[in-house]
Amino acid sequence: MRKDEIIIRGAKEHNLKNIDVKIPRNTLCVITGVSGSGKSSLAFDTIFAEGQRRYVESLSAYARQFLGRMEKPDVEYIEGLSPSISIDQKGVSKNPRSTVGTVTEIYDYLRLLFARIGVVHCYQCGNVVEKQTVQQIVDSITNLIDNSRIQILSPIITHMKGEHVQVLESIKKQGFVRARIDGEIIDLNSEIKLEKNKWHNIEIVVDRIIIKKNVDLNRLTESVESALKAGEGTIIVEQSTSGNTNDIIYSEKFACLQCDISITQLEPRNFSFNTPFGACSLCTGLGYKLEINPYLIIPNSNMNIEDGGIIPWSNPNSFEMSSLKSLSEFYDFSLNSPINMLPKEVLEIILFGSKNEIISFSHITNSGKIYNWSSKFEGVIANLERRYINSESEKTKENILRFMTQQPCNECNGERLKPEALAVKVSGLNITDLTKLSVEDSLEWVSSCKLGLSNLSQRDLKIGEQIFKEIESRLNFLSKVGLDYLSLDRTASTLSGGEGQRIRLATQIGSGLMGVLYVCDEPSIGLHPIDNQKLILTLLNLRDVGNTVIVVEHDESIMNAADHIIDLGPRAGENGGNIVAVGNIDKIKKSKQSLTGLYLSKNKIIDIPKKRRKGNGKNISIVNARENNLKNLSLNIPLGKLVCITGVSGSGKSTLVNEILYKKLAQQFYKSKDAPGKHDDILGTQNIDKVINIDQSPIGRTPRSNPATYTGLFSYIREIFASMPESKARGYKAGRFSFNVKGGRCESCSGAGFTQIEMQFLPDVTVPCDVCLGVRYNREAIEIKFKNFSISDILDKTVSEAAKVFENQPSILRKLKTLIDVGLDYIKLGQPATTLSGGEAQRIKLATELSKRSTGKTLYILDEPTTGLSFDDVSKLLLVLHKLVDKGNSIILIEHHLDLIKNADWIIDLGPEAGEKGGNLVGEGTPEFMATLKSSATGVYLEKLNEIIPNKSSEGGTKALENLKNKELSLEKPFIFPERPSKLLIRKKNKNRFRRRRR
Repeated sequence: MRKDEIIIRGAKEHNLKNIDVKIPRNTLCVITGVSGSGKSSLAFDTIFAEGQRRYVESLSAYARQFLGRMEKPDVEYIEGLSPSISIDQKGVSKNPRSTVGTVTEIYDYLRLLFARIGVVHCYQCGNVVEKQTVQQIVDSITNLIDNSRIQILSPIITHMKGEHVQVLESIKKQGFVRARIDGEIIDLNSEIKLEKNKWHNIEIVVDRIIIKKNVDLNRLTESVESALKAGEGTIIVEQSTSGNTNDIIYSEKFACLQCDISITQLEPRNFSFNTPFGACSLCTGLGYKLEINPYLIIPNSNMNIEDGGIIPWSNPNSFEMSSLKSLSEFYDFSLNSPINMLPKEVLEIILFGSKNEIISFSHITNSGKIYNWSSKFEGVIANLERRYINSESEKTKENILRFMTQQPCNECNGERLKPEALAVKVSGLNITDLTKLSVEDSLEWVSSCKLGLSNLSQRDLKIGEQIFKEIESRLNFLSKVGLDYLSLDRTASTLSGGEGQRIRLATQIGSGLMGVLYVCDEPSIGLHPIDNQKLILTLLNLRDVGNTVIVVEHDESIMNAADHIIDLGPRAGENGGNIVAVGNIDKIKKSKQSLTGLYLSKNKIIDIPKKRRKGNGKNISIVNARENNLKNLSLNIPLGKLVCITGVSGSGKSTLVNEILYKKLAQQFYKSKDAPGKHDDILGTQNIDKVINIDQSPIGRTPRSNPATYTGLFSYIREIFASMPESKARGYKAGRFSFNVKGGRCESCSGAGFTQIEMQFLPDVTVPCDVCLGVRYNREAIEIKFKNFSISDILDKTVSEAAKVFENQPSILRKLKTLIDVGLDYIKLGQPATTLSGGEAQRIKLATELSKRSTGKTLYILDEPTTGLSFDDVSKLLLVLHKLVDKGNSIILIEHHLDLIKNADWIIDLGPEAGEKGGNLVGEGTPEFMATLKSSATGVYLEKLNEIIPNKSSEGGTKALENLKNKELSLEKPFIFPERPSKLLIRKKNKNRFRRRRR
């Protein structure tokens, strides 16, 4: 009998306290609670893990070896499970070949569409290239205007010099009596003399016919067949109507006669940038290539060459410096002159080589040996790129890679495909034109094709009917989850965790599965409140087709839409793991023990500041930002304030802050090689002394990284253990208490705490080390105690527990308190970095910065810091952020959470919509001013808050800074290097099949 509930008994995974819970099947169930309360432990590590394990266990041993070993979660009993699918935030592909189109399979259908109904054009002249049968050619000729006179011609010589005597004799012997030579009809029996050094065209006149309704089809067919045979698959029909003459070309094969280019039969693989059949031969389908950036090899153009102005060639005794000295003697320039004062021609030779000019070089080695030789000068950039491509030394490649940046491929212009594929069009667009469109615009294109509003024939529409249907359904699913602003060529690695998760959610909806258990991790991440309704409808749609949807979520609107809510807590870590409240939204609101319920019922709220900060009167100004969808945007970001950048998803927030502002500041302060997005200038950088971007990337990529090592706590802790009397007696140093070096670590597992056992045809098994039993250290290191705790015991303690142990150690306690301040009192000091969520990693970074001494002139950038935070966690985070700004620092947040937005001193709202309809300033000002703007989606939601009193007289505005756009920029203009020669192309010595020789 089918159960209508999922029954869980005795769940003890991680910090879960032996809990029992029931979840109604075919419902939308939200699991909520403070960070660290056990939400993910219940949803993913218990329910999903057991559902997946049971499915995998039903497979054969052979199949299981490819799926990995599924550990049984620590739970006594689970009943009513379905096959489980997890949709988390960590599955976004980092492969540069993965795009939104490939991940959603839309690109696969586009490839099929273009292969089947695409119109082939010549990639040189742009003319349509068609392949036709004899029957199609005859039908086309009979459809010409009645009474028009035609001549059927076979092209024999096309644009070739010579007298062509033998060709003309051969034609005559075949029985033909006339030929069209250079556009004139000539009798072959007459004397024909062609000029040897002129270009000529010769076509045989096979037949002459007048097109009528009763035209002799047999004669016409025979003439066409004869002409095709003589012309090797190509004929020309000269049509004369009312004194006008024009040529119509027909061909049995895909070929452009004008350019003499043949095109292979189209297949879907011809449009794939992941195969050599379709990928650009130069960039192999990546769309970009690595090139030496002159600004990285010469970061300071005021320096001269002799003092090391060219960084990779700065060694004064090197072979390269000797080459430059010889070069300076040959071209008569000084190595002591500042690089920006050298003539442009000289600098071009230094960077890109002497072309064909032979130069005499000399080099004296350290031992005094002299070498003399004569050759062309290769050029600094050409030399470095050649060595990078051909070197087999990883160290050499790494050294040169520091000076390289990604540049669009100059053969395909970043479009990834061969020119033959790019010349195929459907309804006027090639496949990359189509992938550059947003999901919304792509839907409009598909609709116009289906409705017959394009130039597609009925035959094309019939062939593409099912393909259009599949493409449209997938585009609709993406639109429904609030991703209609994404373009299909967007690289998957550039998607946020929330965007990647919603793409997989859309893919699952498209699969049409029923009877499945879906477990989602905060799908609302990155969504503006106005976009949340689309997401809710998607989740309800998944539920309504017969699935159970479990969502780990903190968003109030999703909780209001849920059928069932489970609130875990009451606090985090060891103080969590219990069921606090269960039921619908009304039951949760009535619960006095539930923190979530108190916030939902408004019995507890996050207050706004009593007054907004005025700032320090200084600004950072961004001038003419135009990357991605930004529309030449110029604006001031006030300093000494908590500034919130808002706007609907895809409005340009991340582009403005992360791609332009941060990358430009990182170049200025840290010599970063990442190129910022398009803009004219950043003014006011002298008003800050450093910039810190606190993102959600992992704090480490191996289990050896943990909060203690990242924050620097572990160094202090090891010093304390090394200062113990027993350590001094044994001669132990701080290194003895590291699990990464020999000495104190367990050598059996090399300090990992576990070992992997190879299982041949079964997957490898990870088990605790049988020597140290998972503590990572050897017996001698464990024997040293501080307050009766070993080094392993300390790593196993939570932050709050460690704070009690080290209450008399100020240097350690200060760092621990900052972790507590950001709501991370529940994580363990030795918790592997790979098990931390993006939000936890971000707050660890924030705590690390908080523990440092502040200069009061730091600019902090945070992208959605409320990810993974409950209402109570957001309240704690705000205290920390306000503390940072009160010290004189500035904070820029990209955020959608209204509780954080209402606490901002200044809001900059972008939009008004996503993609091409975004990228403008909708408004800026205090929350009170923004609440008066009906044109602002953020303002509309702020107006609904009881705490915000709309005030038009409050500080704010709706216009971008036009005066900045025409202002003479105050920063020094960068030195402009000579342009890279178009012929500078470095290739591998051994060309593989991906690479095609350039013409």
